[in-house]
Amino acid sequence: MTTEEARSLARLRPRYGRRLAAAAVLLLAGLAALAACVSQPFVAALPPSAPELSADPARLERDVRRLVEVFHPRGYRQVENLDRAAAYLGDELRAAGGRVTEQLYEVEGRTYRNVLARFGPASPARVVVGAHYDAANDLPGADDNASGVAGLLELGRMLGRAPLRGDVELVAFTLEEPPYFRSAHMGSAHHAGALRAAEVNVRAMISLEMIGYFTDEEDSQTFPLAPLAMLYPTKGNFVAVVGNLEGLSLIRLVKGAMRGATDLPVHSLSSPAFVQGVDWSDHQSYWDASYPAIMVTDTAFLRNRRYHTDKDTPDTLDYARAAKVVTGVAEAVLALAGE
Repeated sequence: MTTEEARSLARLRPRYGRRLAAAAVLLLAGLAALAACVSQPFVAALPPSAPELSADPARLERDVRRLVEVFHPRGYRQVENLDRAAAYLGDELRAAGGRVTEQLYEVEGRTYRNVLARFGPASPARVVVGAHYDAANDLPGADDNASGVAGLLELGRMLGRAPLRGDVELVAFTLEEPPYFRSAHMGSAHHAGALRAAEVNVRAMISLEMIGYFTDEEDSQTFPLAPLAMLYPTKGNFVAVVGNLEGLSLIRLVKGAMRGATDLPVHSLSSPAFVQGVDWSDHQSYWDASYPAIMVTDTAFLRNRRYHTDKDTPDTLDYARAAKVVTGVAEAVLALAGE
């Protein structure tokens, strides 16, 4: 290398260094923006509109135990037990003040039913909240998903005495579990399809999918992608609001309402559907029907090691924290129905 070439190289080094530093800053800024979009950490808590309303942990436990112990098993083959459970759900929602109907459909020669309950006055847009009452195979299904159904019933009791300003529909779905999971035979697929065929304007759909398991143990929370561990707690002591990228504004509203309702930590994930678990519940049926939908969950198998085992029993659930989830969802529903 000649002297002149060495001098030219020396002049270029600072310029390349500044460019590399600028590129690194842009990369970090981009990653930070992506993380903020995914987890939305700065959503402010909204003041509750009905602070006198709160879910009852004892009623949640009673309903979970009834579903698990009286109507067991609740697999797709046990149509009689599913019908008995549906009748109980209809009676409870009717007693809460809901206008109850059933949506019947046939699959492979068997008749299944969704239980529907309407609350509040007619309005231009409807808010739908749902939970599936069937269980996988012959398993007890306390967290999955008697907890969500118990939450749905308690939500109905709260809405029955709430100052609702819009149309809210609570739906207990059947056939969410295998072998019909992610198929056109899911109860939620039939309900979402019927709404779309009738051209119903759905403001939002909220799926209650496993809301009863919480733990303060270190490293009890796992994640579908390793980098998410840098954005979320590693203790399974929070509830999650999960949606797709199109649902950012809905996630923010629900998260803010839930944060303002109780002291339970609320985190959120806005993600493409290819991330494991993001679309693993009834809200997917509403995405397929082009409706905005999210899932409220304790994160299922990412936290609860009893998922889809015979150890998913009522005594393993935390009803006090599950009640805070339902109280938060009630506030979100009031906010959505009032828009």
